[in-house]
Amino acid sequence: MRVIAGSQKGRRLLHPEDLGVRPTSGRVKEALFSILGERTQGARFLDLFAGTGAIGIEALSRGAESTTFVESIPESLKLLRENVLRCGLTASARVHACTAEAFLRRDRASENQFDILFADPPYHEGIIGNLLSSISLADIMAPDSLMILEHFSKVSMPAELGRLSLKRQYRYGDTSLSVYTSHDDGKSPR
Repeated sequence: MRVIAGSQKGRRLLHPEDLGVRPTSGRVKEALFSILGERTQGARFLDLFAGTGAIGIEALSRGAESTTFVESIPESLKLLRENVLRCGLTASARVHACTAEAFLRRDRASENQFDILFADPPYHEGIIGNLLSSISLADIMAPDSLMILEHFSKVSMPAELGRLSLKRQYRYGDTSLSVYTSHDDGKSPR
């Protein structure tokens, strides 16, 4: 597993030997950052279900102002912290050792809102509906922010949910990226 582009381009990241862990493939990671384009520059990035941190580190490498990593699995957390340290990115990284649900329940001040939220929950645990509801209700998305959800392609995604509107979906075999926009009033943007 390597960083694809930016200041950390080519840097090897530590990854688990356990084949039960499903890191985002290089092809999907490249597609994700192609979708984001210049939006990554200066962005406040949230990486839910961060695993070993590959997506959030890629965002920092490509010019994100900061990345907040949320991970609850101890083995992944250890590798995530080591990867951030090895890349010299500790000043712009915040690591939260908790579940995504616990993180989203916390009261967030407006200065802690995010421009880009990426979530890659476990594919077969049926948590996407609750996750989308929690994100929609949490006050963590800045105006005009994007949320990108990586999920199993056979899972149907809602077009609207509270503050979130589905903008577009991209399919890469069994993996899809659903891109949502956020708006303040719970109504679809015009």
